[in-house]
Amino acid sequence: MLLFGGILLAIAAGCGGPGEGSGAAGSTSSGTTENLSGELTLVGSTTIQPVAEVLAEAYESLHPDVMINVQGGGSSVGVTSAGQGTADIGMASRDIKASEFEEFPDIVVHTIARDGIAIIASPDVTVSDLSLDQIRGIFSGTIVSWRQVGGPDIPIVVISREEGSGTRGAFEEMVMGEDAVISAAAILQPSNGAVLTTVAGTPSSIAYLSFGYINDSVKTISIGGVAPTPENAASGTYPVVRPLNLVTKGEPDELARSFIDFIYSADGQAIVVQEGYLSVN
Repeated sequence: MLLFGGILLAIAAGCGGPGEGSGAAGSTSSGTTENLSGELTLVGSTTIQPVAEVLAEAYESLHPDVMINVQGGGSSVGVTSAGQGTADIGMASRDIKASEFEEFPDIVVHTIARDGIAIIASPDVTVSDLSLDQIRGIFSGTIVSWRQVGGPDIPIVVISREEGSGTRGAFEEMVMGEDAVISAAAILQPSNGAVLTTVAGTPSSIAYLSFGYINDSVKTISIGGVAPTPENAASGTYPVVRPLNLVTKGEPDELARSFIDFIYSADGQAIVVQEGYLSVN
């Protein structure tokens, strides 16, 4: 996973929906004096999963009697698991839907980071910049050849996430809009890691991917002349940025609250940035 710099990047926090958590970044210390024990289970977004695993390891080093189990499954699974109480914390790499708040009115949302969604392509692709309209056309299937966007006359291979993915949901909301849908011809992949591997090994392919997964095996494509970098996302010039949320059923209990507060702390947010995401500090 490519690390996008070693400094904290400031960006406005908040999920902008009902049920948002009230915890503030840096609201507690790392908690080294707390005598905590027990287990936490986190389930959901494969975008959040890798950084959650690193955060969990760091927290467990401070609290040896705590065990944190982090599982994937997708954002929709994360929200449902938290809402039904089958997981202590759900993970959702998108805004929580109104229908989810209606189904689970007790859920509380804690925005722990922000993440850009990059447009990536296989290394052989010569096109380096696309407009949002062109991206929408490619993923909806109305643009089918690289020649239509300034490249050679080669068919475009579209790769996408599956239904229920938070990355897909955010991409559909921010890029596709209400009038376009992802083509049925798109090759669907079950995780960000699978998208990365597939694009790297599939000539003439294109996909969308979390910033935190980008590495040198693929090329990134600018949107309207703006490169997909944390700096551009933090400044507001990059157009496709979404929240990374933890979800609890009601206010978190003592152990979950302590872990969430650790994530909001300076040490926790440093890990967020080191893993390629944007701090909420």
